[in-house]
Amino acid sequence: MDGIIYTPVREKTVEGAAPAANVAARKSRLHLPDFVLRLNDRLLDWYGLALLLALWEIAPRLGWIDIQFFPPPSLIVEEGVKLASRGELLAQITSSLARLLQGLSAALAVGIPAGFVLGGWYPRLTHFLRPLLRLFGQINAFSLFPLFVLFFGIGELAKFAVIFWSCLWPILFTTISGVQNVDPLFVKVARSMGCGRLRLFSRVLLPGALPSIFTGVRLGATVAFLMLIAAEMIGANAGLGWLVHNSSTNYVIPRLYLAAALIALLGLAMNSAIHFVEARVVAWRQSVEV
Repeated sequence: MDGIIYTPVREKTVEGAAPAANVAARKSRLHLPDFVLRLNDRLLDWYGLALLLALWEIAPRLGWIDIQFFPPPSLIVEEGVKLASRGELLAQITSSLARLLQGLSAALAVGIPAGFVLGGWYPRLTHFLRPLLRLFGQINAFSLFPLFVLFFGIGELAKFAVIFWSCLWPILFTTISGVQNVDPLFVKVARSMGCGRLRLFSRVLLPGALPSIFTGVRLGATVAFLMLIAAEMIGANAGLGWLVHNSSTNYVIPRLYLAAALIALLGLAMNSAIHFVEARVVAWRQSVEV
């Protein structure tokens, strides 16, 4: 139309947003090799921990915090090397892990078969026992420790009972839930093909319930490990809980921090080990990516 002047319109860009080519150009200007960038991506999660350890090392030595109550990490590592050279550190770790594995193994041997029986073969019995099972599952194992000591004494059997009680209920409940959540269509197809109870268990119910079972194992092992440390602080002559109690009684603060750090590291290692086993056993399960 006459009298109308058309002017070119520039493409607007969102502030802060850059094309992929510009990002690649900026990376190339940094002149960083690819392996350095990949290493930086791998170590990105550990920068915060490294900064915390550096501040923790510097602050007591500069007098910002009391070194008597907050010893630097170097003194804690030095105390750990001293105990490890005498073989005491390994003895405390193996003592706690042996108790944990014994209680966890017994809970697996009882909880998984009971979960399949209650969840798969006798669902009406599950409804009948559900209030009682929930009540037992809500009782903290450490609150029962005086009763365990009364019945079993102050020895290893009382600590075994604490671990067994802590592991049993998460494993039992997640097994029942895993069996009941198996797709009924799979069960009907297996039965229509003539599968007996044993084959139905090994080919359908067990693979379908394994993810839930591993969740229960992780929860039970984590809670049982914490309950074990508390039980060892009350009545034991070896173990990480005993090490915490002994260090506190004798006022050896670096050893107290060492025991606390070992408890945290062993908890993480145990959780990672269970994840590793789960990834190998339940390799068919696909992860959801958003």
